[in-house]
Amino acid sequence: MTATYLAALVDGGGTVPPELAAVRLLVERGHRVVVLAEDSMEPDVRATGAAFRRWTTAPNRPSRRAEHDPVRDWEVGNPLRLFERLIDTQFVGPAPRYAADLGQAIAECRPDVVLCAQFAFGAMVAAEAAGIPSCVLMPNVYLVPAPGMPPIGIGLKPAAGTVGRLRDRVIAGVTSRVWNRRGLPRLNALRAELGLEPLDDFWAQIHRADRQLVMTSREFDFPATLPDGARYVGAVLDDPGWAGSWTSPAGDEPLVLVAFSSTFQDQLGCLRRIVAALGTLPVRALVTTGPALDAGDIDPPPNVVVVASAPHAEVLREAAAVVTHGGHGTVIKALAAGVPPVILPHGRDQADNAVRVTARGAGLAVKRTAKPAAIAAAVREAVQDPSYRERAERLGAAIRRDAGSGALLRELEDMGSAAASARERTPLTSGS
Repeated sequence: MTATYLAALVDGGGTVPPELAAVRLLVERGHRVVVLAEDSMEPDVRATGAAFRRWTTAPNRPSRRAEHDPVRDWEVGNPLRLFERLIDTQFVGPAPRYAADLGQAIAECRPDVVLCAQFAFGAMVAAEAAGIPSCVLMPNVYLVPAPGMPPIGIGLKPAAGTVGRLRDRVIAGVTSRVWNRRGLPRLNALRAELGLEPLDDFWAQIHRADRQLVMTSREFDFPATLPDGARYVGAVLDDPGWAGSWTSPAGDEPLVLVAFSSTFQDQLGCLRRIVAALGTLPVRALVTTGPALDAGDIDPPPNVVVVASAPHAEVLREAAAVVTHGGHGTVIKALAAGVPPVILPHGRDQADNAVRVTARGAGLAVKRTAKPAAIAAAVREAVQDPSYRERAERLGAAIRRDAGSGALLRELEDMGSAAASARERTPLTSGS
């Protein structure tokens, strides 16, 4: 049975390709899909075959350039201050505007299911208020507090023993006070305005959705007790539509791919130090700057090629290592290809992804401020020590298995089928 899906997405950079891959799967199955998104995403949305609808009152950036980023998270070094900025600029501050835009879209599109980006709390509230089944797409590890999961944002391993459990309780207590003190009153005010009961915890809004689809491999994430509606559905390994083509750099030396964020994270200085490090090694390197930087801002040595973009899935078939900021998409693709990553986390979920790699011995992590000599040493180790590749291949086998399971599409279609069936039954029920 075909269904109508309304996706409420925001431009989170690396979150966009897997979210739109879910949209594309639904379109290919004959479902009607409308995507409410930012102008920076319009070409990618239209490439899926879905209908594009722009945010009109909610934040809507025209591009992924730094000057159009409403969060500017690279300016904030303190994690607690960063949480406050995320609440003000992303989760709660614009939530009434997200809710207004989605409410209008629901009235006009009459969807069976609403798909929400995990940042779009206002859209979640509007879907709940309208009584429409909803699903939160999570194209990364599970970033919501859960029993057994280490606190997010600072790259912690799971708790070990009494001291580790105490660590988690203390950090969770401090961070939850930030989210609840700064975010919950405004979130509950919006819920009250739309006729919904208040919540007693900030993250409970995500749990109000019918499904939370965690778009990674359970084998990559750390074990935890997730809520009933949460499902691991495997990672999406597709490249973004703007990836283009590539030519392998000349030579026989090992190939190193350098892949950083598709959004601005003040990464230019770090990229320049990486390029300097690679210039000292017997390797060929391909650096992709993405849409947030200009490739001409980097002056490479002879063994390094700098381009705006390349299809990473193809490059990884030749690569011996990947140097990356640690975004989930890049890390998971590297592991799926059996290629060890060298990660220089810049923020967001990147330290959490890095620790999941290093805890399994499948790659290395280096500080983003590392000097070229330290970066070169880590790359040399990743390329020359076969144990990293062996462990990356072992983890990659599970990632490929889960990515090919079809669980993502099954979950989405099960929701759509149930909602569409209920819609068809409604006239009979109301007329009886």
